[in-house]
Amino acid sequence: MSNRRDFIKTTALGTIGVSTLLSCKDIAKSESEGVPAIINAQKKSLIISTWNHGLPANEETWKQLKDGKPTLDAIEAGMKIPEADPKIRSVGYGGYPDREGKVTLDACIMDHNSDCGSVCFLEGIMHPISVAKLVLEKTPHVMLSGEGALQFALEEGFKKENLLTPESEADWKKWLQESKYEPVINIENHDTISMLVIDDNDNISGGCTTSGAAWKMHGRVGDSPIIGAGLFLDNEVGGAAATGLGEAVMRTAGSAMVVELMRHGRTPFEACKEVVERIYNKHKNHKDMEYLQVGFIAVNKKGEHAGYSLRSGFNYAVYDEEKGNRMEDAQFKMSWDK
Repeated sequence: MSNRRDFIKTTALGTIGVSTLLSCKDIAKSESEGVPAIINAQKKSLIISTWNHGLPANEETWKQLKDGKPTLDAIEAGMKIPEADPKIRSVGYGGYPDREGKVTLDACIMDHNSDCGSVCFLEGIMHPISVAKLVLEKTPHVMLSGEGALQFALEEGFKKENLLTPESEADWKKWLQESKYEPVINIENHDTISMLVIDDNDNISGGCTTSGAAWKMHGRVGDSPIIGAGLFLDNEVGGAAATGLGEAVMRTAGSAMVVELMRHGRTPFEACKEVVERIYNKHKNHKDMEYLQVGFIAVNKKGEHAGYSLRSGFNYAVYDEEKGNRMEDAQFKMSWDK
């Protein structure tokens, strides 16, 4: 018996020794290549956001994360940049108004615990993403709308401002001459910045902010402030966000469906593509089809990311440690001339 026990003990120790030796060799190999072995086990931060105004938003969000700021604070700081830029005509200040000449804003934000805050049909407040964040942090609700959202914002110290710039007012008055509602999503009316973030703790959060579709009916709300439509995430699986014609995204619970497909094993690209295909099949004979554009971005817990759109022209900004901040073109189902 003692010989058998000694043999088992010796074998076990030998196995441990071999494992340790292999581990040391792996470390030595990694270090010889200039890459510390421990890096291979670490998760890397990633930011992905829609359209080229995602670049400055990504830049600020990344800076905030690396300065140790909480992820939602970083998202807020990043998204405030396009909200305050009057040259961006589909988000915040300077955004195109509705058919009554009023700029109304929608936004939402969501963290890795599935806590979320949202505002919709908000007038006169420069930063709806900040108000949405306070809905998450200070109220028992998910969404506040219209006058109630404005009242809450004012009580929290926000100042009411005129968000209709002279340029947008001039465009609105020109539009009034024909009053024809024909969104041109990829040119001046792509109406959203959506952002997804994987932080250094491997947690996923996200946000959306928009001034909505130009020349919309007063009171119209799109998909951007709706959890499950414009934005959705599950920290065990991944996150997704949408851009484009909000009505089509809402009809299909678009972002929630992308995440659910990833739960069942689809990659971010496969999930985005499948939901876009569903939207196409449901809308190919719909009155909205002539100007329909929808795009999705998605990330999963492996750090994989992708974008896919119904029509050509959709791109998104990506920031990671390896390649920095850059634009990537999304694959698409069809061109605009089809």
